[in-house]
Amino acid sequence: MLLEWWNDIVSWFASSAGKVFVTTTFIPVLAILAGAVIATVIARGSIKRLIAQQDREHKAAAVAALIAAGRRAATWSSLSAAEKDHVDFMLSETEVRVRLLPMAGSGLAADWAAHQLAAMKKNSVNFGFQAEQDLVDFQDGLVAWQEKPARARKLFAADLTAWRYDTSNLEDPLAAKQREWTAAQSTEAIYPEPAAR
Repeated sequence: MLLEWWNDIVSWFASSAGKVFVTTTFIPVLAILAGAVIATVIARGSIKRLIAQQDREHKAAAVAALIAAGRRAATWSSLSAAEKDHVDFMLSETEVRVRLLPMAGSGLAADWAAHQLAAMKKNSVNFGFQAEQDLVDFQDGLVAWQEKPARARKLFAADLTAWRYDTSNLEDPLAAKQREWTAAQSTEAIYPEPAAR
């Protein structure tokens, strides 16, 4: 019975009516379906590449903004009060921008960057070389995070853990007074007070 049914189908496709059906209906419908599947696959791949490219651009913009803020933080002691306010605004804005990136480890990167920037601001007062070295380390860390997020995320976590232990030590009060005095001297050198008449 099954064999007879199969023979009937084969003989119908071999007949002229079957050949007309195959060439005028079946093959065009099959071609349209195949074209739709191929177009869907191509569109899906294009959309994924576009989203990945936009994510890379957002990440690169956030990293560039952090590096620009880092350059300003490295010269913190020589900035005026208005410039310091502007730099603080830039720092908070870029930190939020980094935290909002759709990447694993963006929160760690923002925490790491905030700590590095605070260290650069502190070291800019009386250790010019140290501030420059901190800036180089900051740039290298952010570029490494942009290129290989998983590896840099582990380094950021290790640095943050180490810094938590380091902050438990109290700062030397004499060093803090020295930094304040140096900051005041650099501000007076840039903006001298007018002479009394």
